Amino acid sequence: MKNSGKRWRHRLEWVAIGTLAWTIPRLPRRVCLALADFLGGVAAFVHWPGRQVALSNLENAFGQELSPQQRKVLVRESYQYFARAMADLFWSPRLTSENVADVVDLGEVERFVAAGGADRGVIFACLHYAGFELIAHVLGLAGVRCTVVTNAFKNPLLNPTFNELRELSGHQTIRREGAMLRLYKALRNGRSVGLAVDLTVSAKLPSVLITCFGMQTCVTFAHAWLHRRAGAPIVPTHCEPLPDGRYKLVLHQPLEIGPEATNQQIAQMCWDRFEPVVRRNPAPWLWMYKHWRYRPPQAQRPYPEYANESPHFRKLLARTEKEKAAAAVAISASDAGVHG
Repeated sequence: MKNSGKRWRHRLEWVAIGTLAWTIPRLPRRVCLALADFLGGVAAFVHWPGRQVALSNLENAFGQELSPQQRKVLVRESYQYFARAMADLFWSPRLTSENVADVVDLGEVERFVAAGGADRGVIFACLHYAGFELIAHVLGLAGVRCTVVTNAFKNPLLNPTFNELRELSGHQTIRREGAMLRLYKALRNGRSVGLAVDLTVSAKLPSVLITCFGMQTCVTFAHAWLHRRAGAPIVPTHCEPLPDGRYKLVLHQPLEIGPEATNQQIAQMCWDRFEPVVRRNPAPWLWMYKHWRYRPPQAQRPYPEYANESPHFRKLLARTEKEKAAAAVAISASDAGVHG
């Protein structure tokens, strides 16, 4: 009975997504965005678990900088930005190289392509911010072909629809499982890769520890590993919302990475480019996501209420401290050799 109910739910979700995929491209974009704002506002109030996560995240990230009323407004806006991102993904079949500039400011992408960026492998480390679903699509329309890492849906019936949408501009989508080798080969063949670097990774899996809004969390080090193995530059990338409903695709300067930098240091460097963006305008980030799933033992500051202690996280903390100590010793020895 339980499996039968699950199958029916999956079928209904598939029908709903298929209906959206057929309907949204046939509507004017301004209508889609208005609907997204309405539905996102409703979701912010009825999706109680996500709302509580978002409020807890904002309280712990900003403390007394934000009043309770400001946090509630940001939660609603965060849901609305996410709904807009999904609406734009479904609307993206309407985008072409001729009209994409009506939706996205391409200034930085055009300069990147003019400088030869499309002819060599680049690691686009992306942030789930505002119109994040359009990043790969816009790069493809500008002539930058990418292999893009995506997460599989719990409902497998949805994967073909989303894969088709994400591959419209010539990209190749792959799953996280076993992705590293395929990404490495893509870079070695001069193809760029795109992957999100701001989501939490289970402490049981290969991951590194970074400090994010003063709290520690586990994230992927795939971009760091690929840089170290393939030598490709890491370009932090996000989609900035503009007042008129358009976006600006922002390509940050490539990270300046020394030969001795560890995976953890590279991942932290990348986040350090993004945190000022989120602090300046918090609403477009995914605040309803559990960014801080683990709480360090004897934490010196509050963590979100959903955070738990984990033996795997403690091991990662210990390993990170050892790496930092070893790096400090190496720097001291290097400085002593220079001055000696």
